[in-house]
Amino acid sequence: MIETLRKSLPFAVAAGATRTVYGQVRRRPPGGRGRWERTNHAGRTVDLYSGPATVAGTALAAVTAPGLSARTRTAAALAVLVAGGCGTYDDLAGAGDPRRGFRVHLSALREGELTSGAVKLFGIGAAGLAAGALLKERPLDKVLAGVVIAGAAHAVNLVDVRPGRAALATLAAAAPGLLRRGPAGALAAAPAGAVAAVLADDLGERTMIGDAGAHALGAGLGLAVAAGCGRAGLAVHAAALVGVAMAGDRAGRAAAPGGA
Repeated sequence: MIETLRKSLPFAVAAGATRTVYGQVRRRPPGGRGRWERTNHAGRTVDLYSGPATVAGTALAAVTAPGLSARTRTAAALAVLVAGGCGTYDDLAGAGDPRRGFRVHLSALREGELTSGAVKLFGIGAAGLAAGALLKERPLDKVLAGVVIAGAAHAVNLVDVRPGRAALATLAAAAPGLLRRGPAGALAAAPAGAVAAVLADDLGERTMIGDAGAHALGAGLGLAVAAGCGRAGLAVHAAALVGVAMAGDRAGRAAAPGGA
């Protein structure tokens, strides 16, 4: 009964907060509606309102979930809010920039240009490492946890290429965590509840979670994994996520204009 409450409460908080923020931003979009509208792959106009809504829902549910230590709550707030903030910056400041891949953004940085992609790379990476340091005690475990958190944030964003894909991937990835006891289950419930609240609108091509939502949801999933794994599990997840990032980087550069 207690374990069920530890998971159902953050799920409900995340879903309720996400729907509330989604409705408020839809009614009064900061900077005007045009700033938050995009044309999707099918040529339809969709909004980005669900992005900041899922950031808020995931963060609130994670930091208020029962049974978590103060360090875990701080790690959750840091990872999710920074990932969501960097994603929001890319959604707004990086709109129309076709460049994809780590190497492209690092090359631009060497030439003196700080792209929104570079802001995400360094911002989310630093937040992941800081959150990992709060979650774990030993130096190697801290680093591995940081890689898992930042890597998961990036991985969810990689699959956000069609309506509902990132949302469904988040629910699928959260499912094993929801079966676990302790902090891992409570943390997994936060992104699951947040994305469930906007899934219908995402699949219906009325909204898209964008980089803001994808990165925040991924960071939330990474936190759940990091909180529930020992060193061996962390190492396996970190290696897999680095592999996904490398494959995504190659695919992104190949798909970009002028890519090989």
